[in-house]
Amino acid sequence: MATVLRDLWDFDDPEGSEQRFRTLAADAAEPEASCALTQVARALGLRERYDDGHAVLDRLSPDDPEVRVRLALERGRLVRSGGDPGAARPLFEEAAAQARDTGLEELEVDALHMVALVVDPADQLAAHEVALDRARSASDPVARDWDASLLNNIGMTHADAGDHAAALVAFEDALEARERIGDLSRTRVAKWMVAWSLRHLGRVDEARAMQRALKAELEAAGEHDPYVDEELGLLG
Repeated sequence: MATVLRDLWDFDDPEGSEQRFRTLAADAAEPEASCALTQVARALGLRERYDDGHAVLDRLSPDDPEVRVRLALERGRLVRSGGDPGAARPLFEEAAAQARDTGLEELEVDALHMVALVVDPADQLAAHEVALDRARSASDPVARDWDASLLNNIGMTHADAGDHAAALVAFEDALEARERIGDLSRTRVAKWMVAWSLRHLGRVDEARAMQRALKAELEAAGEHDPYVDEELGLLG
C-alpha cells in the first residue's frame, strides 16, 4: 500500500494529489481506503486547509495498525503546520512507537524525522541522528533511502548553528546518498547544498566550479534554477 501512496504524490501539486487519493479511497477496500484518506488530509494540510484535514481524519476508524500509525502521523503534521509544534510532538512520537511495534519501518523513520523537526533546538541534532541511525539499520530499502533527507537536515542544523565545516560533511554524505538513490532533480539540489556550504567556508573556487557545472547540466536539460544563478552572482 505504501508504494501505491508514494506513486500518487506530487508535492508540487497537492490539489491534484488530493483528488488522486480521493479516487483511490472511493475504489479501494479497507484498510487501503483509510490509508488513502490520511493522504487526503495531508494534501489538505499542504493547502493550509487544516480544519478540513482534521475532519477527514476524524471520520477514520483506527482498527488497522497501519491506519493507526498514519492517523497519528498526519494528525501531527496538521497540528504542526497549523502552528503548534509542541502539541504535534507526542503525535509523532506515538506514530514512531506504533510503527516500530508493527514493523512499518518507512513510517517509523518518517515519524522520527518529524519528531526532529519539532523538538527544542538544543535537542534537534540528536533527534536527527536518532532518525538517521534508524534509517541506516532498516531492512526496508525505502526506509533506508530516508538517509538522504535526514543528512540534509543534519547539514542544515549544523549550518544554522554556524558550523559550516560539519555541515559540509553532512551535505557531502547526503549527495552520495542521492546519487545512490538516483533521483536526478534531488541530486542536483544536493550538489547545490555542497557548493553553498563550500562558499560559506571560503572555498570559492570549488563552489564556483560546482555551480557552473550545475548550470551547464541544467541548460543541457533545458531547465533553469534561479538559485544556481543567485549563487554564481555571489561567487563572482
